[in-house]
Amino acid sequence: MLRSIVIALAVLMATPAMAQVNYPTRPIRFIVPFAPGGSNDLTARLMAPRMAARLGQPVVIETRSGAGGMTGVDVAAKAPADGYTVALGTTGAIVIGPSLTRNPPFVAERDLAPITLAINVQVPIVVPAQSPYRSLQDLLAGAKAQPGKITFGSSGTGGMPHLAGELLNQVAGVQMVHVPYRGGGPVGTALLQAEVDMGMSDMSVFLAHHRAGTMRILAVGSAQRLPYLPDVPTLAESGITGVETSNWHGLVTAAGVPETILDRLNAAAVASLQDPEVVKTLNEQGIDPVGSSRAVLAALITADKARWSEVIRRANIRPE
Repeated sequence: MLRSIVIALAVLMATPAMAQVNYPTRPIRFIVPFAPGGSNDLTARLMAPRMAARLGQPVVIETRSGAGGMTGVDVAAKAPADGYTVALGTTGAIVIGPSLTRNPPFVAERDLAPITLAINVQVPIVVPAQSPYRSLQDLLAGAKAQPGKITFGSSGTGGMPHLAGELLNQVAGVQMVHVPYRGGGPVGTALLQAEVDMGMSDMSVFLAHHRAGTMRILAVGSAQRLPYLPDVPTLAESGITGVETSNWHGLVTAAGVPETILDRLNAAAVASLQDPEVVKTLNEQGIDPVGSSRAVLAALITADKARWSEVIRRANIRPE
């Protein structure tokens, strides 16, 4: 009897270790926290099959939009700590949104395990093709002349595009009204239909439309003009300094996932982002693939939490 108990305990103790060695043994959920059509969705759908090939199990995309991306990230934060649920969060979903929420569903440093910094994306300032505003200066002049009348759409309340737009309000001394949408795709549709006067979301939503003449990019928030948009001025060239409009997207999972599993996920994710076809496809959409160590994303989350919390405080944006 005693021997049977000892054997049973040994098996139970060995099971977690064996699970780590054999990981993965079933499909992995890949949460996309925004509506289809944006750079987050595109990147996830490029990464998933390549990660699956490396891991030997299906990586299944699941769209869970809402709350500026926090809804989807929260699914990963509250999932079992076994590495079978990951989410591609953004600056807004991981850092800014919780800072703007009175009772945030998760705290990044406590509830999430970083896997890799996946991509960096510019967030331009865009207007419909039929807009009377031909430059950022025109738009801001219109906003000053009509306080509370000019609207700007973003990919969700609490997202980096939203906060960048609010910071633009503060720096420029205008009162453009925020209109949140459930992801970048819906922002693009709203601009095509002229539902809003201006839009801010990831570059991939707007670039093809700008080239086709159905939208007009007024300015970008990069330090220098972008090589694929040489005629579009930077915010600094347009007279606006101190406004950051680039957005990072990072792959995360639940805190407590074993290091060996995190390392496997990191290796698979980084390899997928370095695939030449993925690099080419993302670059064509104005997206910069990265693929970093886990430590790089962890440090970025900590630094940006401090940076954007200060922006929120200075801009007097209240938690919801």
